[in-house]
Amino acid sequence: MKKIEAIIRPEKLQAVKDELERCGYPGIMITEIEGHGKQKGVEQQWRGERYRVSLMPKIKIEIVAQDDRVESIIKAIDKSAYTGQVGDGKIFVYDVVEAVRIRTHERGKSVVD
Repeated sequence: MKKIEAIIRPEKLQAVKDELERCGYPGIMITEIEGHGKQKGVEQQWRGERYRVSLMPKIKIEIVAQDDRVESIIKAIDKSAYTGQVGDGKIFVYDVVEAVRIRTHERGKSVVD
């Protein structure tokens, strides 16, 4: 099993959710976060005053999936979150050692299906 963690632009959330559902994988966890990458934020202007916003709003999507589903999930996120501009985000993949369904005490791969 793998955990896929994607950091995306907030305005791309609906497109990513729609694409994941279209691919048959609707089970996701979503967290609103803030952060910055190499660009260290952006400079903005309000009422003639320029100021720097160092932490940009982002969305973190987490999915735990069987190994054979990982590549299709990555492609779905990559395709639907892409704008071609700085700040599109990142996708990380981690190994999951164990999973437990609390309601039934079931363990293993069947928990994420």
